[in-house]
Amino acid sequence: MTKQQRVLVCGATGFIGRNIVERLSQIQGMEVIAVEHEKHRFDCPNVEWLKADLTDKDDVTKALQNIDIVIQAAATTSGAADIVHRPYIHTSDNAVMNSHIFRMAYDLNVKHLIFFSCTVMYPSSDQPLSEDDFTGEISPQYFGVGWTKIYLEKMAEFFAGLGRTKFTVLRHSNIYGPHDKYDLEQSHMFGATVTKVMTSTDGKIVVWGEGEEARDLLHVRDLVNCVELSIERQQEAFGLFNIGYGEAFTVKDVVMKIIAASGRDIEITFDRTKPTIKTSLFLDCARASAALGWYPQTSFQNGVQSTLNWYRNAFSS
Repeated sequence: MTKQQRVLVCGATGFIGRNIVERLSQIQGMEVIAVEHEKHRFDCPNVEWLKADLTDKDDVTKALQNIDIVIQAAATTSGAADIVHRPYIHTSDNAVMNSHIFRMAYDLNVKHLIFFSCTVMYPSSDQPLSEDDFTGEISPQYFGVGWTKIYLEKMAEFFAGLGRTKFTVLRHSNIYGPHDKYDLEQSHMFGATVTKVMTSTDGKIVVWGEGEEARDLLHVRDLVNCVELSIERQQEAFGLFNIGYGEAFTVKDVVMKIIAASGRDIEITFDRTKPTIKTSLFLDCARASAALGWYPQTSFQNGVQSTLNWYRNAFSS
């Protein structure tokens, strides 16, 4: 009989973590242990829950006992306003947390650790960017979070080089879908726009910025699929992969698509005085396709519609 793989999902109550837990708990041969902290657990069959503060070394040591695979989806995150006004919240806690997790994964002989990075280290470009297109220059607005991610990627590469634990780093683009943050204080562009469109009482919404900023947006279902394929197929001691849709959508295009899918008649005003990150970016994901057999399967149109359907059900009361 094949031994069950014990999979620890850190950040299990967050957006990406919850989607991972809900999917992996359905897979035969995986024993899912989900870490909760401040946000309470949710009902999900076949899941063992563990409460832990992942910035505390003792809690991390306890959490990683007898674990085969760690999926590190825990992070301090928020939207454009905090990146502009409180950039420090993305650096210290995330550096401390991941330092403990990476070290304990090595010390406790974890077989494989999957870490979520991001794409803020890339320059603005009208061409698809590969993993090798990081120039060493990061936008001033992203300086803290960008260099923190680079530091953690290099730490993962260092521990992978010691030959005990395999590390996979996923530089994913902007993720959207069920269980995202939809409160306007902490949400990213997509979630904030969905909330504004679906809750508008006067047929008008205000969108931050000029609407010309371009983003690569990937449905969370496709990111979760990449996690599955990384577990099954990632063979290198250290793997670094771009994970995105591979196409740039302007904020204006995204807003228009959300409005169209909602079926509502909404007028848009762009507030150029509000914080926004002026970049154009989309990813070349050829490396992930070659090594993992991964490619996005959810069209943006279908992703928007399915997300709005989920939103209606989740917030109908």
